[in-house]
Amino acid sequence: MNLAYYIPSPTFSKFQIGPVTIHMYAICILAGICLAVWILTTRWKRMGGTFDQVFDTTLVTVPCALVGARLYHCITTPSQYFPPTGDPVNILKVWEGGMAIFGGVGVGALAAFLWCRHRRYPYALLADCLAPGLMVAQAVGRLGNWFNQELYGKPTTLPWGLKLNDADAIGKTEICYDGAACPDPATTLFHPTFLYEALWNLAGAAAIVWIGHRLAARLKAGQQFAMYLMWYGLGRTWVENLRINYSTEILGVRTNVWTAVIVFALGAVLFVTLHRVGQDTGELAKRLVAVSADEQERLRQEEERAAERKAAKAK
Repeated sequence: MNLAYYIPSPTFSKFQIGPVTIHMYAICILAGICLAVWILTTRWKRMGGTFDQVFDTTLVTVPCALVGARLYHCITTPSQYFPPTGDPVNILKVWEGGMAIFGGVGVGALAAFLWCRHRRYPYALLADCLAPGLMVAQAVGRLGNWFNQELYGKPTTLPWGLKLNDADAIGKTEICYDGAACPDPATTLFHPTFLYEALWNLAGAAAIVWIGHRLAARLKAGQQFAMYLMWYGLGRTWVENLRINYSTEILGVRTNVWTAVIVFALGAVLFVTLHRVGQDTGELAKRLVAVSADEQERLRQEEERAAERKAAKAK
């Protein structure tokens, strides 16, 4: 096979700062989260919200999403984490890889919903503001797979095939197909599925922003998030079918393919339902402005009381 043109893999996947080991996978995930929060904040403020609202929602949602991402991976690959072949202690070894976006989005969305109910934030509006940020975050997070040399696709002769190397990375122990050894990386290029999904997600983020702007007067609150579900579900379906890492199968189909199809279907149903009975984005924006004003007034009163207590103590 001609290996004259290819995408090289990084020569490292982690580095040391004193006694601490920093994994590039974690850096990619954190960078993605920061970008998602920035995009959410920008869009949320345009609707009348505040950064403090985004910040407290993030503090609740992100840890829940990370736990959900880990648990989904463990549940869908039980042989590594549960008896008789696995050890439950391995669930805690997140540094060995294994975070699934489906679990992260599902549990994170539930946590955000409950928090928004508690704080009276319009959840559908928050979901719309977050939708393109989620796509960007997932695109950046996929770079972690590149550093780990993991979750690549089938062999290819295309000039943008992925070339593996001898770096110490999680993917070196990749199990392919139904347990067979992976093709010889010295003579084989692989589909860079991390790149395909990253580009698909960035295109989806741009599409959501463009459609949201062009059809702002016609879209109901939550429909942009429904578009995210459809776009990501559709893209993940074909990307997942290119992968060769070992996966639990149901009726001969990879588990994540089934999940992607379900996510797409849920997005389509949600989009149609919201078109019929959803709330107007402008009305929810007015509600958000009112909630923000109430919060600002409450903070002002708390600051006044604190100042009065301080003055009383000074006397």
